[in-house]
Amino acid sequence: MATIAIDASFIFDAYPTGIATYSRRLIESLAGIPSRHRFRIAYRFSRLRRRREFLCPPDPRFSVELFQRPVTFWQPWRTDIFHSLAQRPPAFRYRREVVTIHDVFPITRPEDSTPGFQKKFSRLLRESLARADRVLVLSEYTASEVMKHCGVERDRIRVIAGGVDPPPFQLGAEERRRERERWAGPGNELVLMVGVLDHRKNVLTALKALELLPERYCLVLAGGDGYGSRRIHAYVEERRLERRVRRPGYLPRAELEKLFQAASLLLFVSLEEGFGFPMLEAMARGLPVVASGVSALPEVGGDAALFVNPLDPAEIAAGVMRAVEDAGLRLSLIEKGFRRAGGYSWIKAAQGVLGVYDELAMGL
Repeated sequence: MATIAIDASFIFDAYPTGIATYSRRLIESLAGIPSRHRFRIAYRFSRLRRRREFLCPPDPRFSVELFQRPVTFWQPWRTDIFHSLAQRPPAFRYRREVVTIHDVFPITRPEDSTPGFQKKFSRLLRESLARADRVLVLSEYTASEVMKHCGVERDRIRVIAGGVDPPPFQLGAEERRRERERWAGPGNELVLMVGVLDHRKNVLTALKALELLPERYCLVLAGGDGYGSRRIHAYVEERRLERRVRRPGYLPRAELEKLFQAASLLLFVSLEEGFGFPMLEAMARGLPVVASGVSALPEVGGDAALFVNPLDPAEIAAGVMRAVEDAGLRLSLIEKGFRRAGGYSWIKAAQGVLGVYDELAMGL
């Protein structure tokens, strides 16, 4: 038996995205699996004001703790394994350390962030990798990037994919129609993009593709502002696309769920992704996906998405039209998408992570 601390601090990001979802669902799923280990769900002191919301499964194996250098200096002596879920090193050195790496774009794509962000997060990323006994990644693509750009040995890496949840509620046909019309107008097609409005998500190229589509195609950008967002907003205004492009910002989960179910398709043409949670969420909801044929997306989507060149607006536009108007292709994408999403589960992810804990505990 080992005592395992898991850093859950990023569950409380101001605008939770993939890392927050990964952190919450992994911890919840670990509680559903028999195990001889004890778990401490650890939060940085910066999250203290939200302590009433701390996630701690109602299970005697689980407890909550706060950690902060140098105040909680004793914690390494009462913890066997520390797992960082957000590619940052813990405040102290532990007997065994595990880190989940979601992507390495601060190192590989300097054009996607500020110099300050690159410097800080590249340093944290490299320190995490240097210290970790096991490096968890969500895709073979990320494994190859970690080896290539960070010099990590393959035998320290474990590929454990994330999961996807079924929709918490189902809109009826009439409700979907009303929701679509609310965003796109009567008789129009609703193209959905989910994620931060930034350079890496390739929003500008998606806007250029939209201009090649018939007027009835509208785009909803569901995500907060990120690096390069000012150029995105300026492009919409300069090209007078306000009527066809909705920019609601970050949406609460219930509102985003309605959009997933009401949209005509998900457009996911990022230039770099370590996994791609929105793609699986769309598939689990019967929504066709047009995605970039680069990074981890072909690996995750398999034959269930229509892949395009993310640098070619004309190819993106053609893919969108095919996925909407080719009835046979659309039905095939929906059916394959359901099957593909069904192969990813949080319980399976938690079982893989628990296997890593077991492996490290044997050497203690």
